[in-house]
Amino acid sequence: MESFDTLADEVGALESRVSDAIFDAVRAQLRSDGGDEAKELERRLAKVRRSLQKAEMLLRGASDD
Repeated sequence: MESFDTLADEVGALESRVSDAIFDAVRAQLRSDGGDEAKELERRLAKVRRSLQKAEMLLRGASDD
């Protein structure tokens, strides 16, 4: 069984990848003159990123129990 810290590390790495995807996707949308679409995409990906950050914090807290 994996430790909570190991899972938290994996979630943290995924959060970093999502952050990179946010910047790449928004840049691409802006280049294609899709400003409104870029804003919506950024909002959705930001929600994903925040959820992953919360999950990582919860997993790290769970390992202290």
